[in-house]
Amino acid sequence: MNETLKRAISGAVYIVLLLSCILFSKESFYILFGCFLLIASFEFSKLVFINKWVAITISILVYGFFYNPKFDKILDPLITGFTIAVSIFLIGFLFNTKIQKLSNYSRYLVLFGYIIFPFVLLTKIPLGINGYNPKILITIFVLIWTNDTFAYLVGKNFGKHKLLPSISPKKTVEGFVGGMFFAVVASYFMAKYFIGTKLFYYWIVIAIIVSIFSTLGDLIESKFKRVANVKDSGNIMPGHGGILDRLDSIIFVVPFIYLFYLILNYVS
Repeated sequence: MNETLKRAISGAVYIVLLLSCILFSKESFYILFGCFLLIASFEFSKLVFINKWVAITISILVYGFFYNPKFDKILDPLITGFTIAVSIFLIGFLFNTKIQKLSNYSRYLVLFGYIIFPFVLLTKIPLGINGYNPKILITIFVLIWTNDTFAYLVGKNFGKHKLLPSISPKKTVEGFVGGMFFAVVASYFMAKYFIGTKLFYYWIVIAIIVSIFSTLGDLIESKFKRVANVKDSGNIMPGHGGILDRLDSIIFVVPFIYLFYLILNYVS
């Protein structure tokens, strides 16, 4: 089969599965992302050389513990704070050329803060005041896809300054700016016409968060793959790689969006 056709079919199946499970019910959404978590944990364990069965078991136990999550004014900020601390550590790992691999103990901390807890926080994102609202999560995915698409298009046609050539030679500063601009534009229209809210300026902030941290998430996963000397995190999606390759952006974005949620909740 032609590689382009294979990639198109695989991507279409992924998007249909993702959107249908998110829209169908809270339970189908939770089950799907539970499966994604297990695969991502398995793929991550191979990238950093930790015991895959330990990683999978921990993921099942933690994710199951937080089933049907309700807002907890103590636990949620603690999880968010820990996850963001790990994210900051990984940003340092990304830009520090002297560090090429994680220490033994930090690999498991990163498993929690980079893989498991972001999935837990992700299940909390669509749970608003009025219950489960799939439009919130779908909008975030659309913003990520918009950012990625236009970062590629703008970078390909106008990119001259490399963003981080040692990790991702194709990413450019112009592409990054272009992706953010179109994500902000998309956030306004999604907020107004899809979600149906007048608080579109909240979504503009979320679009900026998405653009910055989805790019960092993609770069961090690229560094993990370079250190492990592999092209993709897995091969479950023909032409696209693994689940971690598809979700590296959102799992890095979610903690910062949830922090924004917590700030809004505190202020209000």
